[in-house]
Amino acid sequence: MSETAGQWFASVLIDVARNPYEQCRDPDAVVGVDLGVKRLATLSNGEIVDNPKALRRNLKKLKRLSRNLSRKVRGSANYGRAKTKLAKLHCRIANLRKDTLHKLTTDLALNYGHIVVEDLNVSGMMKNRKLSRAIADAGFYLFRSMLVYKTTLRNSLGYLVDRFFPSTQMCCDCGERHPGIVLGVDVFTCPSCGASKDRDLNAALNLRRLMLPPLGV
Repeated sequence: MSETAGQWFASVLIDVARNPYEQCRDPDAVVGVDLGVKRLATLSNGEIVDNPKALRRNLKKLKRLSRNLSRKVRGSANYGRAKTKLAKLHCRIANLRKDTLHKLTTDLALNYGHIVVEDLNVSGMMKNRKLSRAIADAGFYLFRSMLVYKTTLRNSLGYLVDRFFPSTQMCCDCGERHPGIVLGVDVFTCPSCGASKDRDLNAALNLRRLMLPPLGV
């Protein structure tokens, strides 16, 4: 039993003889996934998953409820009601983020036998004061955790690429690396072959080529 924002949840464990989850529909399919803040994910097939930005969209209301709680007398009935309202908003923000991540990871594990993602240094990225809130709002660590157990359930494989792999600096057409490419640029144009692609799509295509040790190993 657990309680969140005044709501109680019960967990029931059932032992079954077979895997009740639908297995991967295409064990040979390969997809590269580039995670980001502006877009939650860009797949190597060109599909884009928007970032719900649950915290950002509810930030004004969150600040207002926090200020309202701080004005109440601790232990009073008004304090209790204000605290519940704030807890419910925190819960809603978390649920909006989880809903998007659940849908994305389920779709990946169900439709692709091989999923290649980058090993992001989330703890290091969180030290950037300008980006820390947006990174936390995206839920990169939660994405990876969900993908690990969902690929296991559906007999698909997730591959973790070294965080230093230059996916955003390498041309997916000719393979040339260009360290001078600025991170803020939306379109990657290769100085060597002249190929021009969306920066995130180019990174996802580079990740798709790699098949490294499975996630969780």
